[in-house]
Amino acid sequence: MIPDAVARPRSAAEVCDILKRSSSDRTPVTPAGNQTSTTGASITDRGTLLSMRAMDRIIDVDTAGRRAIVEPGVLLGDLNRAVAPHGLHFAPDPTSMDDVTVGGAVACNASGARSLLYGPTRPHVHALQVALANGESIDVRRTGLDKNTSGYALAQEPTDWFVGSEGTLGVVVRAELSLVPLPESVVGLAIPCSSEAAALRLVIAIRQSSLRPRCIEYFDALSHRIARGQETPLIYIEDLAGEDERWLDLADATDPAHGEIAVFDGETALRAARQFRHAVPATMNERGAARRAHGGRKVSTDWAVPYEKLPGAIAHARHLVDDARLPQPAIYGHAGNGHPHQNFIANDAAELERIEAVVETTLKHVISIGGTVSAEHGIGKIKRRWLPLQATPLQLGVMRSVKRELDPLGILAPGNIL
Repeated sequence: MIPDAVARPRSAAEVCDILKRSSSDRTPVTPAGNQTSTTGASITDRGTLLSMRAMDRIIDVDTAGRRAIVEPGVLLGDLNRAVAPHGLHFAPDPTSMDDVTVGGAVACNASGARSLLYGPTRPHVHALQVALANGESIDVRRTGLDKNTSGYALAQEPTDWFVGSEGTLGVVVRAELSLVPLPESVVGLAIPCSSEAAALRLVIAIRQSSLRPRCIEYFDALSHRIARGQETPLIYIEDLAGEDERWLDLADATDPAHGEIAVFDGETALRAARQFRHAVPATMNERGAARRAHGGRKVSTDWAVPYEKLPGAIAHARHLVDDARLPQPAIYGHAGNGHPHQNFIANDAAELERIEAVVETTLKHVISIGGTVSAEHGIGKIKRRWLPLQATPLQLGVMRSVKRELDPLGILAPGNIL
């Protein structure tokens, strides 16, 4: 997809000027960071693509207040490397943090493995400077109040209007982010399990125990083969409390036939663990790209359910794939949050149609048991058709009303979400 024009502003004033002129002549504007979106949110074939990558300054780090003020083009990896010497980090950790910008993370409410402990991006955004569609700049800041009954809840924290809005309500030009202390020690544990059912039982057992890991990640047999060349399902956790014996006891009690536990101790080893996690989507992306000439591609979903319903949801999803006589997808991801990724490879256009039908049926079941069609990647353009499966007409109407108020001409990120 090729836009009519590309703008690369270097300041908030330039962003506002571009939006003011675009509003005047009703030119669509699609904000973009490093374009790592998996839902097509940052690409367009009309109007102006607004690249924010040149706005990449870390403006200030307040170590005492544990805050960082940054421009939207800063990469999350660069931010964390800058604040690490102060014993701090930005907690949300998308797998591709060395490719993801702050603006993109805010726009999609990004999360990652550590969201089990720290939550997604939203609670870590303290304040924003936002350029509105008409070129006006506004500052929004969290109230910090424990109690507030002033008007509708949806209007009390304007910061939340823009976190997760995928560029449809305004363009973030500056963000004040909350930082958290780096843990004193982290140990990663990779626990090979005897079966998918046993691995998912272990996830539930961990969540229902008093253990509090930083993440609980799942790799099915295909994902584990891609990541580490092994053929069994795997649970990977990161422990902050040094409770190795308790983890071993829990694994023995849940899955007596589990394999030998691998330990990742120290920053170098933990980076290696992150790399094997990243290998799964990277490999599936390559396989999908190889099929584009034949009308195929990778098809990715990132639904979520309450964690205790995850075993049944995955089993049901696999039955749907078998019934459609399709190859099983790679299933991996943030099992501790009830949030797996399914990655299919469609070999051609006919198989793509069958896979997308299976995905839609899977999402309908996910919603029926209290889940969501998108847990961390947003809706963008690709998943827009599935949003009405979950959001009621009333909810969609409220979203359209907010969109009309902030972007009455509908020029911002057309095609995303609504």
